[in-house]
Amino acid sequence: MLNTAGASDEASLERCIDEIDQFVDTLDRYHEQVLAFALRAHLSALLRALVDSRACSREEVRQFLVELERETLGVGE
Repeated sequence: MLNTAGASDEASLERCIDEIDQFVDTLDRYHEQVLAFALRAHLSALLRALVDSRACSREEVRQFLVELERETLGVGE
């Protein structure tokens, strides 16, 4: 559920990423650390909602976070 391989529409994912990029660009008045913590709060709430609504499992969220850590920090490479 939390990977692009299962996405029903790759074009939708690309459009969503582009819109998020454009929105984040409008927040340039905030320091990067402030943005990172704000985005963390939103991501946490979104992942919690996905689990609560049973759109994905706790294990899927754990795997997503492991992959996020790997992509962000190069852990396990």
